[in-house]
Amino acid sequence: MSDRSGIFAGDDPFDIVRAWMAEAEWQEPNDPNAIALATADADGLPDVRMVLLKDVDGQGRDGSFVFYTNYDSAKGQQLAANGQAAFVMHWKSLRRQIRVRGAVTREEGRQADDYYASRALQSRLGAWASRQSQPLEGRASLAAEVARMGLRHGTNPPRPPFWGGFRIVPSQIEFWADGAFRLHDRFVWTRADAGDWTITRLSP
Repeated sequence: MSDRSGIFAGDDPFDIVRAWMAEAEWQEPNDPNAIALATADADGLPDVRMVLLKDVDGQGRDGSFVFYTNYDSAKGQQLAANGQAAFVMHWKSLRRQIRVRGAVTREEGRQADDYYASRALQSRLGAWASRQSQPLEGRASLAAEVARMGLRHGTNPPRPPFWGGFRIVPSQIEFWADGAFRLHDRFVWTRADAGDWTITRLSP
């Protein structure tokens, strides 16, 4: 019989993710939706950076995680070439983390348009102005490009064609909670070929 209870209880891993994130909203000093996103380049060399998770979408077989970025950035190019990624969310205040691995697809439809439109105007213009991951002469040149984009697009810039979302469809989701004397609790949800989940307790 499973001893999965308390903060680990539930029939759907995405519901558990949402519950933990809701707790983190009250506990973390800033950016409770920050994730360390791992990708790999063409030579297989790992790369990692912090980004903001913007949506925990759906449930069960259809659940996924969404973040947004410049498609021409290093991570955008790596994801286009590889199509797989991993990330970890860690909250020091809760002493918990969530690890995710899975396949990645682009999110370029209405959801991406709506999220872009919800951003502050300067952020929307910044998406146009930034040639992400490319050499930059100085901050003044970036500010000048933002101003130029403001003159070009006004107060209602469209979503750039090179900017949008990535959707991670997880093959694994692991929930980890700190335990006394390093006897931590770990449960991993693994997606079977049919889309159903199996749940396994792991040794700490």
